[in-house]
Amino acid sequence: MHQPKVSVVILNYNGKSWLEQFLPNVIQHTTYSNAEIIVADNASTDDSVLFLQQYFPQIKMVINSSNTGYAGGYNDALQKIDSDYYVLLNSDVEVTPNWIENTMTFLLKDELMAACQPKILSYSEKNKFEYAGAAGGFIDKYGYPFCRGRIFDTCETDEGQYNQSGEIFWASGACLFL
Repeated sequence: MHQPKVSVVILNYNGKSWLEQFLPNVIQHTTYSNAEIIVADNASTDDSVLFLQQYFPQIKMVINSSNTGYAGGYNDALQKIDSDYYVLLNSDVEVTPNWIENTMTFLLKDELMAACQPKILSYSEKNKFEYAGAAGGFIDKYGYPFCRGRIFDTCETDEGQYNQSGEIFWASGACLFL
């Protein structure tokens, strides 16, 4: 059976310190057999590109000619990458073992699914949900965005209450499978 190609795309702008801290973890835990890791540099003015070339020559790079922000940077980069699935991954995210396999198993169950995200836990308090995205988001009747795992400024402790999959209105760009 054909295993779909997954491109993990990390947008970078002057983020050498984030790449230095988190990229080794992404490399270590990206064990999906048909995956590639790509750093899309958004016209950094620090030495991020040189750092990647020197210390991570196995990582593919896409160099954007200008910094067009988050959406523009990803749009520019994704046009240059041919893949079945894309993972938009923030440069300051620590992933866990089988992070791609588990999400792809879920994603491949429904060909109409356009996007999904895993649970996103806090880096500093690993038993709590991350503020930005937690376990998927919704919009209330007043247009206020909220997500499972966070009520206003309070992040819940992960006790398995969101281990089941479910439909969400929006997925976090911190780790977004498309």
